[in-house]
Amino acid sequence: MNFLVINGPNLNLLGRREPDIYGKRDYAALCAHIKAAAGTENIEIDIMQSNHEGVIIDAIQGALGKYDGIVINPAAYTHTSIAIADAIAAVDIPTAEVHLSDVDNREDFRRISFVTPVCVIRVTGLGFDSYSEAITGLATYIRTKS
Repeated sequence: MNFLVINGPNLNLLGRREPDIYGKRDYAALCAHIKAAAGTENIEIDIMQSNHEGVIIDAIQGALGKYDGIVINPAAYTHTSIAIADAIAAVDIPTAEVHLSDVDNREDFRRISFVTPVCVIRVTGLGFDSYSEAITGLATYIRTKS
């Protein structure tokens, strides 16, 4: 099984960006954590990050025929991008939405997600472990659907 992990805007600034919310570990540490979590599930993983909506959409479309699942942290695009939601729906690859912080208990605008309805699972508020849970949950979902 192989997954594509897509990280959205500003995640490249982990460790410097609002460490009280997102933690003090940097993006390289997040990638290492994701790879370790995938390894425990025997999942091959590719990870990408972009601050650009179109690049994220291209990555989702490029996943067709290449990946069994997508784990996406759309970051701020969660609350604004119908285009990313449409791309996820169009490719019809099981997708997990993930967030480091508990977006449902933050500002009101963060409670709106255009992505949630097109994802099979959503994991929030567990820091780096949000990714571990999403990878495990998505793998379980795909295995039970096969």
